[in-house]
Amino acid sequence: MESKKTKILVVDDEESLRTLLSISLSHKGFEVFTAEDGKKGIEIFRQESPSIVITDIKMPGIDGLELLRQIRRLDPDTRVIVITGHGDMESAIESLKLEASDFISKPVKEAALMVAIKRAQEVLWMKGKLREYTNKLELMVKENIEELEKTYDFQKNLIESSIDGIIGIDRTGTILIFNRAAEGLTGHRSEDVIGHKKITEIYHPPELAREIKKKIYSHTYGGPGRLRDLEVAVASREGDTVPIRLSATLLYKDGQEIGSVGFFQDLREIRRLQKALLENERLSAIGQTMAGMGHYIKNILNGLEGGAYMVNTGLKRNKEQLLNKGWVIVQNNVAKISNLVMNMLSYSREHEPELEECSLNYIATEVYDLMEEKAKECSIDLTHDFDPSLPECHLDSEGLHRSLLNLVTNAIDACAYDNAKNKDLSVIIKTFKEKDGIRIDIVDNGVGMTKEVQERLFKRFFSTKGSKGSGFGLLVTRKIIEEQGGSIGFRSEPGKGSTFTIHLPFKQ
Repeated sequence: MESKKTKILVVDDEESLRTLLSISLSHKGFEVFTAEDGKKGIEIFRQESPSIVITDIKMPGIDGLELLRQIRRLDPDTRVIVITGHGDMESAIESLKLEASDFISKPVKEAALMVAIKRAQEVLWMKGKLREYTNKLELMVKENIEELEKTYDFQKNLIESSIDGIIGIDRTGTILIFNRAAEGLTGHRSEDVIGHKKITEIYHPPELAREIKKKIYSHTYGGPGRLRDLEVAVASREGDTVPIRLSATLLYKDGQEIGSVGFFQDLREIRRLQKALLENERLSAIGQTMAGMGHYIKNILNGLEGGAYMVNTGLKRNKEQLLNKGWVIVQNNVAKISNLVMNMLSYSREHEPELEECSLNYIATEVYDLMEEKAKECSIDLTHDFDPSLPECHLDSEGLHRSLLNLVTNAIDACAYDNAKNKDLSVIIKTFKEKDGIRIDIVDNGVGMTKEVQERLFKRFFSTKGSKGSGFGLLVTRKIIEEQGGSIGFRSEPGKGSTFTIHLPFKQ
């Protein structure tokens, strides 16, 4: 590979970074082009067809993710390296889903950038060799049948040199092709596998093979006859579960199916990077707490000071009413501190849900009983509609209780903030049994949310309660639900209220 023949396009709205990268990469022999935004980047890309693009994610107008999408449509072979800001976890993971070649964090370090460029060049070189091979193969077949032996040797070398695991099977499921990457992925040796093992012995669990076979005949994943980017798992020789991204195709001869071949991409490194990004995001959230929640913490401190002053004054003047009022204020603000600390701990650390056999209706009833008095104080009708057919199942009862309490509190607040006259305000807690799990709805007819609020709802430190909210509640709630394999969604309309829905898998 000769770096001087490689064209690189740098897209970033920071002029200093563009200049620095241009000088550095040009000095290393690359042909460098720069663009100040995504629109200009697309224009230069169409004109110069660079093989490598380095782009920042956060840019005005066409951002890095949209630029990545357009480049993938124009030339799927182009390698795109994205530059992420510190803690920009969601955008970084989205870029991986869009098949970015690599990503590096700001501030950009030359060593990390050169490693990413080298990896991109290696992939480009391999793809170039594959295209060269395809063209040569067609020519050889037409010119001389005797060249098929050379072609076979090249194919074998290509399969063995593939970065992804390649496994070929016949119609019975017996493994016929098992390259070096497949050996590294599973820990099995090819001589122990080829002709001796079935593909069912590779997947985890074994019955997954039958599910994959159904999918390859369907239209869901690119078929029929093809399977694209299905995330499953294989079992290693040591018994470990290895996450992979599977693409496969059926093989035919004279119109008859003779087997299939699968391409197995090891996802362990991507999972590690995603986990690291999540951890960085949580640690970053804690590091930014004082700045992001300054008003909220200041309000708590002011409340404590005011309550303490009233308590002291009540003691000095022997006024029981003032003493009681001040003590209630102190208690309320201590509760706020406790809730804030618990939310911060929940959000910042990795947590395996402690599943135990319990009743969803019982947990929901506890939350109802806790919030009934507050709802009455706000003239809000708090009711429930629990599905009596719900059986006991395995749940993280403490985490689910915290999540429901957050959502019901938010629903009551949404009603309390509604200034509409002659409106009967209400909050309903509902539970349902579904085919593949259980569902909880928290329904209110309060102020509702605008489209702008809905788009920012799960952003860190965002709160519709202003300085009275920390912005952690919904983040923690979503984290708790997702840790149990569930999901949380919502629908809302300004002036008409909101519905938050939790789905959890049924684990009896």
